[in-house]
Amino acid sequence: MIGMRYPFEVNLVGDAAGTLGALIPLVRCKEDRSWRSGIESNLRRWWEVMDRRAHTSADPINPELVFHELSDRLPADAILASDSGSAANWYARHIKIRGDMRGSLSGTLATMGPGVPYVIGAKFGLPDRPAYALVGDGAMQMNGVNELITIANYWQDWADPRLVIAVRHNNDLNQVTWELRAMGGSPQFLPSQELPEFPYAGYARLLGLHGVTAEKPEDVVPAWEEALAVDRPCVVEFRTDPAVPPIPPHATWDQIEKALESIVRGDSDRGAIIKEGVKSKMQEFLPGKS
Repeated sequence: MIGMRYPFEVNLVGDAAGTLGALIPLVRCKEDRSWRSGIESNLRRWWEVMDRRAHTSADPINPELVFHELSDRLPADAILASDSGSAANWYARHIKIRGDMRGSLSGTLATMGPGVPYVIGAKFGLPDRPAYALVGDGAMQMNGVNELITIANYWQDWADPRLVIAVRHNNDLNQVTWELRAMGGSPQFLPSQELPEFPYAGYARLLGLHGVTAEKPEDVVPAWEEALAVDRPCVVEFRTDPAVPPIPPHATWDQIEKALESIVRGDSDRGAIIKEGVKSKMQEFLPGKS
């Protein structure tokens, strides 16, 4: 799959350490550092934009804030699993992998439901390391709530009981909703996209696990700190805004046109879509700190 996303001139396939060991002696240091400087400048700018996007208001909680506030609080040996859907967008944009951290995603399969099973597998493989699943409520209703029973049955056998499942509760199959808007110009179809209400944190407590609920932006940090400190697996439930758009870094005109078309056709959330979309995109045009 090397070169699938971006057309490289030479694709090197091999063990990373061995490949780099063979390549580095052949590389000549360039006096012109403009390319590297440009990358560093763009990266600094990216993190500034992400910080501003995360702190943009939403109704009730901006999902980007949830991931942004988690990143720096993760221990250096954390094992992460993001589910597919819009969770994968925020995971990729806001979580900074460092130290011995490891992250998993369903990759090119892009199917719903692997987040919670992935971290259960991680705890059986490495029971002395903390694990975190970042999932949407669609995935939780597909299989996540059932897997909480598995966790409740086995967690006391693990050397380190820390296992946190963060649920973005927005009652929407959010990624598919946005795909319909941006790729088909189709407004949200509530009979297939709207999810029934379910008390995720409350259900965790019923099973003897810990449960935390965050319903407004000022709850996000305390909810994370409580979830990261408890002595047993925890479900932390965030009430997030489904109208915050997963705008790609380089949106095409066709995508913009289709999204606008879905609004014209009478999307049920059209007012919030316009408001949150404008606020989110504006963060890219504000001046940087440096």
